Amino acid sequence: MRGFTFYERVSRSFHDYPSLSKLVVLFTVSGGTLVAYSDSQSNYVEKDAVTSPYIDNKKKRVVVLGTGWAGTSFLKNLNNSSYDVQVVSPRNYFAFTPLLPSVTCGTVEARSIVEPIRKIVRKKNVDIKFWEAECFKIDVENKKVYCRANEEKSNINGIEDFIVDYDYLVIAIGARANTFNTPGVVENCHFLKEIEDAQRIRRSVIDCFERASLPDLSDEERKRILQFVVVGGGPTGVEFAAALHDFVCEDLVKLYPSVKDFVKITLLEAADHILGMFDKRITSFAEEKFKRDGIDVKTGSMVVKVSDKEISTKERGKGEISSLNYGMVVWSTGIGTRPVIMDFMKQINQANRRALATDEWLRVERCDSVYALGDCATINQRKVMEDIAAIFAKADKDNSGTLTVKEFQEVIDDICERYPQVALYLKNKQMSSIVDLLKEAKGNDAKESTELNIEEFKTALSQVDSQMKFLPATAQVAAQQGAYLATCFNRMEECEKNPEGPLRFRGEGRHRFKPFRYKHLGQFAPLGGEQTAAQLPGDWVSIGHSSQWLWYSVYASKLVSWRTRALVISDWMRRFIFGRDSSGI
Repeated sequence: MRGFTFYERVSRSFHDYPSLSKLVVLFTVSGGTLVAYSDSQSNYVEKDAVTSPYIDNKKKRVVVLGTGWAGTSFLKNLNNSSYDVQVVSPRNYFAFTPLLPSVTCGTVEARSIVEPIRKIVRKKNVDIKFWEAECFKIDVENKKVYCRANEEKSNINGIEDFIVDYDYLVIAIGARANTFNTPGVVENCHFLKEIEDAQRIRRSVIDCFERASLPDLSDEERKRILQFVVVGGGPTGVEFAAALHDFVCEDLVKLYPSVKDFVKITLLEAADHILGMFDKRITSFAEEKFKRDGIDVKTGSMVVKVSDKEISTKERGKGEISSLNYGMVVWSTGIGTRPVIMDFMKQINQANRRALATDEWLRVERCDSVYALGDCATINQRKVMEDIAAIFAKADKDNSGTLTVKEFQEVIDDICERYPQVALYLKNKQMSSIVDLLKEAKGNDAKESTELNIEEFKTALSQVDSQMKFLPATAQVAAQQGAYLATCFNRMEECEKNPEGPLRFRGEGRHRFKPFRYKHLGQFAPLGGEQTAAQLPGDWVSIGHSSQWLWYSVYASKLVSWRTRALVISDWMRRFIFGRDSSGI
């Protein structure tokens, strides 16, 4: 009884003072290197902090669609109490999607990587309300979004569609799996985008082993059932194939010894190599490791049809069609546009695009009060040559019709900030200053007194647009966009009075904010066997066991709360001690 009383006191202390949990520090050691890092904030909130049920009509209403990486990052960083925020999403939690492959194989439990949205925003001094529903239509002309409650909830409570008005709309609903209209994919393949997908895959893997263990089956049928096919050689497909291989070799073969020789994992990729967005050293290592592990990697294979027991592929170049029997297929080939976004794009004359086009401030083109971020949107970076005449006129302050180097230098910072491809061009050409660029255009030594006319100015900048790049659809990009947009909303009034952005070359004054700039912090590719490939800024590549420990540390630090950190770390420790869970639940 005394022990129970002590436990109650400790539990009550951590409940009343959540900051005590921060005394728990994770030490991750690899080769004498200590990594212990966290950039998350406490979820502490005063018990008496109660949101008023009354809505202040003077507040601008911000409607946020989605609770993924972009939407959650926006909500976490929004601190301006002058907004009335309404969040609409069919799921009431945030999921740490980089760990979904670990969930499929029982390394991490599904509940360990999710955090309720209401818990994330309860500490905020901003009036935030959450509606568990799905937006099925956006009326940009009347500033309304049409929402529908989840089917099971609407059937129980009789709730029908409802409408939410907005002053500002933040679209962050992500994307769906891209099937490329391949016949049979939707009906027969698993996807890996949501928590429910990972749970279904986990049950399907166990079910395949259980079915293959039944008596009176032929060897050919057992081979078919235990043939696991992964379509897509990107980071998600490669990580899942590696995780599945570890699950089979380290855990399932001990429980199903009679069928271990029938298991085969095949990875299909339409391109020439897997992990095409990584450094070639990582690509080569991954392909060689998979070959050693017995994972069959088939590059140049494009899936053309999927039936209930067979998958058909066409070999690129030769055009030959071949078939492969399977027991389970996981489809991981990129992202596609959601129907509500497609309908919205038709309204605003963007129907011919794959994603919502925004400007550098994440504002949807031709929609001043609508912002889009994450996988559902892409930044349409403006080209220098489209504004070359306006740039020349803005820099030519004396209206002489020519530009001196000195006049150009006065606006070069604004040009580089507004058009980041200029700075990239100078860097790639190893030019230290704008003078070097003018030298290239003039063909001789350029001095401050050197003058350029409009045609020479066009020649000097004619190649800079070749450095334009599109951002990848990753969690890292979405999280940075959400944080950036929240900062803009936090400083909206201040920047209206004192703009801090670059010059408006096609207008007067300056832009309110600095444009969004993505900062790449590196990427990981777990390859199984406690080995990970890491590609970090500065062309630094690390492959092996040390990178695996770095992966553990970084992912633990990036989890959204101390609760999820503790759960995931305990799952990793449980796996090391007891192995992965193989129950079919």
